[in-house]
Amino acid sequence: MSSSSEPSPRNPATETTASIGVGELGRRLWSIALPVLPVLAAEPVYLLVDGIVVGRQGPEDLAALGVGSLVLLVLGTQMNFLSYGTTARAARLHGAGRRSDAVAEGVQATWIALAVGALVVATVSVLMGPLTTVLASDAEVAARAAEWLRVAVWGIPLILIAAAGHGWMRGVQRLRTPLVLVAAGIGLSTIGCVVFVPGLGPIPEFGLIASAWANLAGQFVMAGGFVVALIIEHAGSLRPRRAVILSQLRMGVDLIIRTASFQITFAVATTAAAAAGVASLGAHHLAQQLWALYTLVLDSVAIAAQSLVGAALGAGLAGHGRALARAVVLWSLGLGVVLAVATVLLRDQLAGGLAGEAQVADRLVVALIGMAIVVLPAAVVFGLDGVLLGAGDAAYLRTTTVIAALCGFLPVLLATRHFGWGLVGIWWGMGVFVMMRLIAVAIRVRGDRWMVLGSATPGSTPEGSATPGSSSGEAAGTTNGKTVTE
Repeated sequence: MSSSSEPSPRNPATETTASIGVGELGRRLWSIALPVLPVLAAEPVYLLVDGIVVGRQGPEDLAALGVGSLVLLVLGTQMNFLSYGTTARAARLHGAGRRSDAVAEGVQATWIALAVGALVVATVSVLMGPLTTVLASDAEVAARAAEWLRVAVWGIPLILIAAAGHGWMRGVQRLRTPLVLVAAGIGLSTIGCVVFVPGLGPIPEFGLIASAWANLAGQFVMAGGFVVALIIEHAGSLRPRRAVILSQLRMGVDLIIRTASFQITFAVATTAAAAAGVASLGAHHLAQQLWALYTLVLDSVAIAAQSLVGAALGAGLAGHGRALARAVVLWSLGLGVVLAVATVLLRDQLAGGLAGEAQVADRLVVALIGMAIVVLPAAVVFGLDGVLLGAGDAAYLRTTTVIAALCGFLPVLLATRHFGWGLVGIWWGMGVFVMMRLIAVAIRVRGDRWMVLGSATPGSTPEGSATPGSSSGEAAGTTNGKTVTE
């Protein structure tokens, strides 16, 4: 049962690889990537507006907002398995012609969001004082951050519910609804922040606490919209299913470990920049913000790859999956070239516009050159990460990312701190990290082990899987849940 007015997405099970060219595959990638991009960008843009509005209340309030929002950001990022993992599982089922089962993955992911969210709220509530004290050097700032977080922490289950909603909707290629829900939620939060924090017209000034309530209101609208859409779309039982939840959690653990390795290495990179001086630290912060924008663009293509590759493998179309992988590499590399060239050509303007002080701007130019070099292989890594995530190959990505972080990035960062290489050393470390991951994912995609066909993701439980059997005559060995040998 579906009340969606969106056009029905294509199902790979009804198509043959021979009928689809590289241009058509690229068009399909961008048909998903373009609606996903504003969804990804909405939260950072809102945080920027929130920071500007609160910053006008005074430096203490801005610092408190920074501390509180950092806690939410770290927790929310760690839980991204609810979107990435659910996309992979739902896309396979959708490709196999089992849309109702694909939507049912969203039901189980929502139960996980509620359970994990409640646990996180309880934990943060108990540790709120020590957390804000450690993160803030000033007692007044810590107290204000705790006041903000005491309200905003209730948004964590809502953030996780929305992540689960994004996951199953991307899996079934329903893209308009998330865009509308995010626009409504972010719009409400922005209006609430702009009106109630400073107090406009007859509205009294509520200050920092209004920022927390505005956040919560927007998150409630988004989460509520995803729940309503799920109930309307899903015709079956809404009860939790233990086997499916355990399968989702197994993939989730792999993705959490992978994300943690990113966060740890980036935190060490910040300490290396701080050791090089205030100007280097400021330039590093600005470069990281710009890099975050770049990753949003690259991640939109990766998410499109997850959805399309998962659907192709779920339909048993091995050749289609490989064709998609090649198209992802081509389009991701092209996007990386555009970003690299733009960064090099506009490096002085970017540095001057972002940095308010000449010494910081000079350091930022160094970081921008490093960024322009690294974004080329990084673009391909993002795309192939999306391919392998769509295939459900999260365990391989977990292991190779941790190895690249521990054996590549961290040693260079430690040497940078010791020898004082500054931003040059940090971006050399980033380059080593990216190249190690590129080698790992390229080797994997060239092989066959990721080509597991059928509706069940690798390592999932038998419950919810299709009856074993050939789902396509496109290639030999297209048995559900089996690795293909073409």
